[in-house]
Amino acid sequence: MAEIKEMRSPESTIQPYISPYETRAEFTPRAVLLGGFFGILFGAVTVYVGLRAGLTVSASIPIAVLSISILRAFGKASILENNIVQTTGSAGESVAGGVIFTVPALIFLGFPMEVSRIFLLALVGGWLGVFFMIPLRRQLIVKEHENLLYPEGTACADVLIAGDKGGSFASRVFMGLGIGGVYTFFQNENLFASWSSTPTYDPSWLPGSSIRGNTTSEYLGVGYIIGPRIAGVIFAGGVMAWMVVMPTIKFFGSKLAAPLYPGTKLIADMSPSELASTYIRPIGAGAVAAAGLITLLKTMPTIIGALKAGMKDFSKSTAEAASEKRTDSDLSMKIAMGGVALVLVMIVLMLTFKPVPGAYTGFLANICAAIFIVIFGFLFVTVSSRITGLIGTSSNPISGMAIATLMATCAVFLLLGWTAAAYGALAITIGGVVCIASANAGNTSQDLKTGFLVGATPRYQQMGLMIGVFISVLAIGYTLRFMNQGLEQIKPFPARTMDVSHLPTGIEDKGEFKRDKFRVTLDSTKKPHVMSQDEKPGADFEVVHSLGANELPDGDYLYNTQTKQVEYQWVQGIGSEDASAPQAKLMSTIINGILNHRLPWGLVLIGVFLVIGVELLGVRSLSFAVGFYIPMATTLIMFVGGIVRWLVERQATKRGGTAEESDVSPGSLFASGLIAAGGIVGLTGIGIKLAESWDWITPGKLVMQFSKNARTSDIIGVITFAALAFALYHFANKPLDESAEVKK
Repeated sequence: MAEIKEMRSPESTIQPYISPYETRAEFTPRAVLLGGFFGILFGAVTVYVGLRAGLTVSASIPIAVLSISILRAFGKASILENNIVQTTGSAGESVAGGVIFTVPALIFLGFPMEVSRIFLLALVGGWLGVFFMIPLRRQLIVKEHENLLYPEGTACADVLIAGDKGGSFASRVFMGLGIGGVYTFFQNENLFASWSSTPTYDPSWLPGSSIRGNTTSEYLGVGYIIGPRIAGVIFAGGVMAWMVVMPTIKFFGSKLAAPLYPGTKLIADMSPSELASTYIRPIGAGAVAAAGLITLLKTMPTIIGALKAGMKDFSKSTAEAASEKRTDSDLSMKIAMGGVALVLVMIVLMLTFKPVPGAYTGFLANICAAIFIVIFGFLFVTVSSRITGLIGTSSNPISGMAIATLMATCAVFLLLGWTAAAYGALAITIGGVVCIASANAGNTSQDLKTGFLVGATPRYQQMGLMIGVFISVLAIGYTLRFMNQGLEQIKPFPARTMDVSHLPTGIEDKGEFKRDKFRVTLDSTKKPHVMSQDEKPGADFEVVHSLGANELPDGDYLYNTQTKQVEYQWVQGIGSEDASAPQAKLMSTIINGILNHRLPWGLVLIGVFLVIGVELLGVRSLSFAVGFYIPMATTLIMFVGGIVRWLVERQATKRGGTAEESDVSPGSLFASGLIAAGGIVGLTGIGIKLAESWDWITPGKLVMQFSKNARTSDIIGVITFAALAFALYHFANKPLDESAEVKK
């Protein structure tokens, strides 16, 4: 029996690629610096793509592929160095995913989103995920090697091993990066804007509907990577919203003589975009909330099993003595527990001495928040690690865990009578840190699995992860701020007389609008002009925020204290059509619904029961709900990417090859390049727009329109996008060089 047990032990049967007793260059300055660079780069790209598309894509494999080629260019590189690069760099992507799902909810709740606050929340959340995984690594990654496969981590190990044997995949990624970058420079509305970035057709035969596509390279790449099945379900949600529900609202509501709540404008006068923002968003929020909870309930047996096993794993790991082998050398338990204690203190200090502006809470509430974070953090870090081991990072219900945390937290706050707006900000702080910790724990587990297979030193990986988190969080914070500022619009609003000293329920005075001048978008072409407050005598504006009010749709407005009227709507960049941030909007909806009971519950419940019906059909309701919430312009292009992958797989089947595309296939690598190109160049465009707003560049100076006719511009946009999609199809069908194959 002892022999059988010995045979089944992963520690005795699994031999890593590099022997535990062999020493190679690993935690080198160049590996850490390159990993930090990739952490900044892919952290920023993940923020950009995630806020716009509503989902994120793993960065480990693209980073590993690029690292192999870059380090090889600087001389002989060790596989362990490349592993440190991808471990350090991928921390930025995972932390960014947790941040964008939760922290922007502060904007929707009417609070400022400071870079310093994002930095602190992301730092403590990211580190918490690493600290909790230190004692769990040996049990989850090593002892349960046969049960917990960690698919992305295993695929990344295959890439690193192939690269160490002389293979190179990077040319296909660079090809996608180059073609996607050139395309985006001409396509992006903030750069050359050579053609329509979002070709649109509003059918007269179906009033209220709209068919549109934001023809970006990143949406095409995301659609290809997630595949035709998921992309199709997401697009089905968009079709339901834009081609079924919106025309229905228009049909039945066009004869109404008064606005229908939560709208403040006649339905007959609403454009498709206005219908979507007024009615589809609340329905979609209910749908995403219900789908997230359903996903959580469906994985509850796994979660309960993971929690029970995790508690056992934790006690086992603390009791086990350290091994002599290099590959068993973790950071000590003193560092892990000391790190958790440090995070606890940092949270209390942050909430006490640097609270969210306008959201001060007492010391007792701050202590409770820190305790909640540690309890929920440990629970969902354990769960996240096991779930990613079973079904992969892409299927990890991070948003569902954040929803559960927020609902439990808000329920306790409600019982204690903590229902003021400040406690909403405190709740999102708790949910945000837990979500970031869970997201990074899943990524950490995948990285540690990669390290286990290639023969890395765990403590070096854990140190790399902590460094990667620290380096990338600043980039994440500034990217969020730049997107919020660069994509904002201030639009004329039908004058609404109000007394700022006696505002209606749900509307709050946020104080002076601290700008000398601001841009006003006059029409749908989004071509602003500069208006200085000094040029408008007596124009003394204040900011008022509406949340669940009958008089104004949710959002920020500029109130003229001289005329005592609301004159402009201040559409924040995050939450706009260009960066809808569906998960963060959902978090604010949950908080507002539980603590303040101010929601259009009729619309929210429609979304809930819509998702229940979809779930009964056997369809993945969370993908459908996200597709319902985000604009059709996004879902349509992702669906095109999914169709391209379907065609590629069909062609592969005809050739007698493998039908299913892998994470390291030519098409997936090219698509990763498209995503990176769209994110990098797109952020460049936002930087240009900010420079224009600061009067560093003349507005519109870079524009190189091929045609000023809207219809012609739309046609050019469709043709150029079709060419990009064909390029993806072509390079996906073109085999990699033989040197890129894994040599066995």
